[in-house]
Amino acid sequence: MAGQLNSTLLLAVPLAPLAGSAIAGLLGTKFFGNVVGRKVSHTATILGVLIALIISVQTLMAVLDGAPVFNQDIYTWMNVAGLKLAVGFQIDTLSAMMMCVVTSVSLMVHIYTIGYMAEDEGYNRFFSYISLFTFAMLMLVMSNNFLQLFFGWEAVGLVSYLLIGFWYTRPTAIFANMKAFLVNRVGDFGFILGIGLLLAAAGSMQYDEVFAQSTSLAAMTVPGTGWPLLTAACICLFIGAMGKSAQFPLHVWLPDSMEGPTPISALIHAATMVTAGIFMVARMSPLFELSDTALSFVIIIGSITALFMGFLGIIQNDIKRVVAYSTLSQLGYMTVALGASAYSVAVFHLMTHAFFKALLFLGAGSVIIGMHHDQDMRNMGGLRKYMPITWITSLLGSLALIGTPFFSGFYSKDSIIEAVHASNIPGAGFANFAVLAGVFITAFYSFRMYFMVFHGESRWNHPVKHSEGHDSDAHHEEEAHSDSETHADHHDDDHHHHGLQPGDKPHESPLVVTLPLILLAIPSVIIGYLAIGPMLHGDFFKDVIFVGENHTAMKTLSEEFHGAAAMAIHGLQTAPFWLALAGVVAAYYCYMVNPRVPAWFYARFKFLHTLLDNKYYMDKFNQAVFAGGARAVGGGLWKVGDRGLIDGLLVNGSARLVGWFSTVVRNLQTGYIYHYAFFMIAGVLATLLYFFPFWRG
Repeated sequence: MAGQLNSTLLLAVPLAPLAGSAIAGLLGTKFFGNVVGRKVSHTATILGVLIALIISVQTLMAVLDGAPVFNQDIYTWMNVAGLKLAVGFQIDTLSAMMMCVVTSVSLMVHIYTIGYMAEDEGYNRFFSYISLFTFAMLMLVMSNNFLQLFFGWEAVGLVSYLLIGFWYTRPTAIFANMKAFLVNRVGDFGFILGIGLLLAAAGSMQYDEVFAQSTSLAAMTVPGTGWPLLTAACICLFIGAMGKSAQFPLHVWLPDSMEGPTPISALIHAATMVTAGIFMVARMSPLFELSDTALSFVIIIGSITALFMGFLGIIQNDIKRVVAYSTLSQLGYMTVALGASAYSVAVFHLMTHAFFKALLFLGAGSVIIGMHHDQDMRNMGGLRKYMPITWITSLLGSLALIGTPFFSGFYSKDSIIEAVHASNIPGAGFANFAVLAGVFITAFYSFRMYFMVFHGESRWNHPVKHSEGHDSDAHHEEEAHSDSETHADHHDDDHHHHGLQPGDKPHESPLVVTLPLILLAIPSVIIGYLAIGPMLHGDFFKDVIFVGENHTAMKTLSEEFHGAAAMAIHGLQTAPFWLALAGVVAAYYCYMVNPRVPAWFYARFKFLHTLLDNKYYMDKFNQAVFAGGARAVGGGLWKVGDRGLIDGLLVNGSARLVGWFSTVVRNLQTGYIYHYAFFMIAGVLATLLYFFPFWRG
């Protein structure tokens, strides 16, 4: 692989996880007779992802060693009027890096799942799903054309539907996966419109052929309107990213996706699906660079998501939901970087975030195991001495998340803040405020979770009363999730109790759970330091990501960069560091020193707590307006169209018409010969009068 990339080896990257998924899904489930057991199922899927990881690492090394970009069609599906529809790979530094991130995080999740899902009946099915999910994401990031991109895009959506509703006997899980599926269809409608506009204008679905026409596309308008075609296409493509990458207002599905088991929460939120939109916009940089309007739209949507989704993390008490809202906020940061024309910074944060967010999710899962599947942080506390590995790895993940200097999150997050500050895109002013305010908010809710779980008094044998102002969630969250989330990770109540019983103590998780935590903690600390130079200020993305000369954010960043160590030392003197420190100190004071402070805020600002607890009423708005409107329209179509027109008029009406006609005709069948003779003579006479009209003279 040193000199040139091999199409056969590249094909093995997505096909190896697919083969593992097929073995576990077809041979390891009841539907096909459960031919193979658990050991074969998890071995096959882990081996498949391991093979994909090894080849992905080799591919990245080959690309970095100067191997030419691989851009070939592997299989031509059809040619329609000169339009080629094919399966093909484009392997450059962007796709090779994404392949490594997807396969490495997926491998950690696969290993972790052995311990986490050990007592679940759907063990083999779950391994099949997560391997299939990995296959779909790899097809997406390796594609060289819009058709395959759309296939991978829809496939990750479909498998996420299966995974979020993994425990399909629970109504809350069914509601959550249907919500995710429908919200993503809204975004995907925009996505396919964008692809359609580019196809109609460029006449091709191949990336390189469309990009080659970018200048002429920028001069076109949408037929019948005065809208610039490229702006319309880019905004439509980004609407697709808003669905997949959970940007406001299409973010509502992602917190509910916590209904799935914790390993898939880590996979969806860290390395796959939610990063698909960020990757896609970075891949489309030659198009987005020619439309400041589209970039302005992107940066404003990202700013709203980064700021307002962070606020929601402050009041959550479910440990997984805190991390989920953190993901929403961080995706907003990545989107802001895209809008600031700093695509490489967005992809860099995507990579660092994948490791520390997977670490935080899997750490939360380890806590849930230790707490016997109680996810309420108000019932935890003091776990540090009982779960030392989970504690230290979660601390490292939290420090990376808040952007502590020298940790991986610092390099990517600080670069985003600097890029926005240097950006000349309309909307950058609001974005600058949003990302700075978000630093304090992120630090506050991250260390609120950390202190409530690992420090302070032990609360598991005397759970707190949830009615007190101690950041209690409003009643509806308790109702909605008490039956689902506290049972989310082993739903068979006959065999498992939930929460520690009197006299029980938390326990450290087994090695198959803690080993992935340790392995993910390493890149969470060091990957940013190692990668920032080449990825942001070197030639890593040369000829892959394009930045126009009129967008100067990346140029300014490179001029101010004097090495990773110097950046971290300088970071100790900047506003983001002090804001993050203030957030940690505030969380420590509120939850360790003086717990009456949150109660005081709750009493004084109950209306604000209610607003946040109801998630800005977005769900209720969607239920009333969109779901209600859909029900009204659907009900009307059902009553008028289906029941009235189709059933009533066409189906039943035609049957009644035939019945009436039969009744009339039956009266003519008297059985008397002279009646039949009369009709025969009358018929002959009518025929003669018609054909020989002698009466006309």
